[in-house]
Amino acid sequence: MNNLLTLAAIIEAATGLALMALPAVVVRLLLGSDLSGAGIPVGRVAGFGLLALGVACWPRRDPTGKQGPALRGMLTYNVLATLYLLCLGIGGELVGPLLWPAAVLHGILSLLLARQRKLEDARQPGRVVPP
Repeated sequence: MNNLLTLAAIIEAATGLALMALPAVVVRLLLGSDLSGAGIPVGRVAGFGLLALGVACWPRRDPTGKQGPALRGMLTYNVLATLYLLCLGIGGELVGPLLWPAAVLHGILSLLLARQRKLEDARQPGRVVPP
C-alpha cells in the first residue's frame, strides 16, 4: 500500500510543481490549448492544490499500515480526474498529446486505490465487506 500511495503522491506533487512553474506548457500538453490571462494564475493555484495533495498523501510510518484519510483523498481525486479527462477526450475539443495517457494513468490509479481501500476495510475487525 505504501508504494502505491507514494507513487500517486509523487505523480500529483510533480504535476503540481509543473503547473506552478509552467502552467501554459502543462495545459498545452494535456489539453492542446493555449493558456493566457487569468488561466495562468488559476493553473498555478491548481498546482498548489496538487502539490498539497501529494504532500498530504505522502505515506507516514504507521505500524498498522493504514492510510485511511490519505487513501480516501487520493482515491476521490483520481476518480474525479479520470471522469473529467474522459469527458474532455470524448468531447474532442480539448485534447493534447498527454490527455489520453493522463486519463489512463488516473484510471489505473483509481482502480488500484479502490482495491487497496477494499482490502484495508476488510482488515478492520468486525467489518464485513461485500465481495
